[in-house]
Parts: sequence; structure tokens; C-alpha cells
Amino acid sequence: MSFLISILEQGLIYGILGLGVYITYKILDFPDLTVDGSFPLGAAVTALLITKGVNPFVTLPIAFLVGMCAGAVTGLIHVKAKVRDLLSGIIMMTALWSVNLYIAGTSNVPLFSQNSIFKGNALVEALPKGIKPYATLLIIFVIAAVSKVLLDLYLKTKSGLLLRGVGDNDVLVTSLAKDQGNVKILGLAISNGLVALAGCIFAQEERLFEISMGTGSMVIGLASVIIGTSLLKKLTFIKATLAVFAGSIIYKACVAVALAKFDPKAKNFITAILFLVVLVLSMDRKAKVKKNA
Repeated sequence: MSFLISILEQGLIYGILGLGVYITYKILDFPDLTVDGSFPLGAAVTALLITKGVNPFVTLPIAFLVGMCAGAVTGLIHVKAKVRDLLSGIIMMTALWSVNLYIAGTSNVPLFSQNSIFKGNALVEALPKGIKPYATLLIIFVIAAVSKVLLDLYLKTKSGLLLRGVGDNDVLVTSLAKDQGNVKILGLAISNGLVALAGCIFAQEERLFEISMGTGSMVIGLASVIIGTSLLKKLTFIKATLAVFAGSIIYKACVAVALAKFDPKAKNFITAILFLVVLVLSMDRKAKVKKNA
């Protein structure tokens, strides 16, 4: 049971990260590597604030806003400085490594003795005894559900429709007298805000900030999006944002099972192999669809 709960917790956290990657990969068609820097950015900000005595729940919106700033800078580099999308993300990801070190003060900040959204607060203490063992999963689920619902609502607004338009037909957006560059910047900001939020929750769940914790975040996010949207594609009643969470949980379950049978040192290798398999299967499915068409 604890193994299953751990998978669900990790899957939901990385599902929030997956929502951010979904915006850039599926909607904007923007290969944003800033994700590998904005995930630990949210964790670094969280570690700093919690050690300073700030209410752990306050770190959630702050981490989101800081992540939005990082994404906006990536957008500005791409739109205003005319740097290619992939290079913009690489530049920002590289810069954020140093930024995260400056914020946290060190490459490793333990939070074991600090209060978090999962312990040492009135909300957790008020839960019935029967539910307390599942408090962490419950809190993560609520935050993930709120993030999903808010993103779904946003994508239905005028601004959200313009965001979708930039990825599908940027000429149409321009014809509506809207600056597609500004729309891209906003999309990247929201995306990295969600990623930083995931980093914030992850740091509090693991009770630790570590400078390299963002390594591979982009791969996990992409895998979540591709697995979810590919496997649940025929279930039209399931929204893409929900499919991302399903993909994240499936992916984390596969990794957990693989690690249970192999050396933990092989984690990144196993992650890479699984992602490669997902990509190959996805490409194969696309090829079959085109052939049948």
C-alpha cells in the first residue's frame, strides 16, 4: 500500500509539471528546456522561505510567480532577442543553475526539521485519525485538482484561446491584431509557473532541496504528456489535462517497478530507456494513422 501511495504522490506532483510541459509541447509547440531549471527554482525558493519561517502554504503561490518570471524571461529572449526557441530554453536553464544556488545559499538544504504543507500545520492536525496517514496524498491531490481545473478554465478564456491559436495558426492570431510574441511569453510564463509549483511541492514532500533535483524534469514531463495523450486519445470524454496526470502516474509506476528490480544507480538510464520506448511507440502510432488516412 505504501508503495502504491508513493507512486500516486509522485505521479500527481509530476503531473502538475506535466501540465506545464503540455502548454509548451502540445499547445505552443515550443521545446522549452527551462523546465529543468524552473523545477528546482520552485524548490529553492521554498527552501529559502520555509527556513526563514514563512508559512509553507504561502510558498505555493510565491513559487508559482517566481516560475512565471523565469518562463517570461525565456519568452523575452526568444521573442525580443530573436533567439531560437531551443537555445532560449538552454540559456535560461543554464542561468537558473546559478540563480538557484544564490537563492538557496547552498547546493543542499535539508528541511526535515521544518514545518511544511504536509506536517506541523493546523490543517493536517485537524484531519481525522483515519485520514492522517493519507494526508500527504490528499493535500497533493487537492493542489493537483485545483491546478488542473484552473488551467482548464483559463484555456476557455479569450487569452487561453489565443494561446491555442499561436500554436495552431499564428497568422490567425496576428490577423486578430494580437501580438503573437506576447502570447508566447504569457504561455511560457504560465508553463514554468506550474513547473516551479511542482518543484515547491516536491521539496516539501521530500523535505529537501538539492540543486540537481531538476535534472530530467523535461523528460518526465514529456513522457507524461505523450503517454497520457496517446493511451487515452480514443477516450474523447477525458480532457488532455487529465490525461497528462494519468500519463504521469503510469510513467512513475513503470519507473518504480523497474527500480525495484534494478540497481538504483540505473535510475536515469531506466528513465531514458522508458522515454525512448514511449517516443518510438508514439511515432509508430502516428505513422499507422497517416498510412490508414
